[in-house]
Amino acid sequence: MVLRVEPTQWRGRPGRLEVWYTTLTDPASGTGVWLHHELVAPVSGDPYTHGWAAVFPPDGPPVHSRFGPHPYTDGLFTAGDVLMAPHRLTGRAGDVTWNLRCSPGGEPLYTFPKWAWRHHLLPAAHMVPAPTSTFSGTLTWGSSVLDLAAAPGASARIYGHGNARRWAWLHADLGGGDVLEVVAAVSQRPLFRLLPPLTFLRLRVGGREYPRRDPLLASFGYKADLTFPTWSVAGRGLRVDVTLPEHQTLALNYTNPDGTTAVCRNSERASCVLTVGDRRWQLDGTAHAEVGIS
Repeated sequence: MVLRVEPTQWRGRPGRLEVWYTTLTDPASGTGVWLHHELVAPVSGDPYTHGWAAVFPPDGPPVHSRFGPHPYTDGLFTAGDVLMAPHRLTGRAGDVTWNLRCSPGGEPLYTFPKWAWRHHLLPAAHMVPAPTSTFSGTLTWGSSVLDLAAAPGASARIYGHGNARRWAWLHADLGGGDVLEVVAAVSQRPLFRLLPPLTFLRLRVGGREYPRRDPLLASFGYKADLTFPTWSVAGRGLRVDVTLPEHQTLALNYTNPDGTTAVCRNSERASCVLTVGDRRWQLDGTAHAEVGIS
């Protein structure tokens, strides 16, 4: 299976943001990892690439460093020493370095409708090309070395006009190829910013995806409570409760293409409880989650 690192969605228009990110958990130590790559096309100015690498050790606070900005170039994502290729992620950000190989897993998961991703008809869209991948290689920070072998994780993509006004995100590897992806958000658009969050949710269990309906139509059947350090989504016979441990949460400033800013609180050692009917899954320190406010 080939990891789908598709050509950029960006078509040269200003005021756009494209994101490629990878999150994973080292099964041996419980360390979480977040590699974040952005292409920013400002409302005014030249496009650039930048990003960051973050490590979430189980016995201490998160460590992170940024890379870039660098001028945008066509082709695979590059930003100075950082390269994102179909089966490899390499780079340096400050004193964080990584050289990882990816073995992609699972069919693509379209958190938002396929038509929204392909035709850019919503303010933003999200999809997961490889929702149940494994990663091997080495990551270092300071004097610490993390040797990864078949670490479960995922690589995902976002394209749109910028970050939402408020949002929450969850990636939960439920084991055996089963996975849950949640994006709940309030749009920046004036007509929508006063509305409650829309929840885009895809649950894959036993090779089947739920809900069966178009993700946009299904989003109206959920209620999201976006708070920190806990948030939740409920509806359609499903409930998910997410907890970000405050001492293992990283707060980062984001800059949108129009120059406005947002604050994202992310933990790659989050916990969650998923209940669907009489079935229940619980992840302690191996869920990947965030909450953001613009």
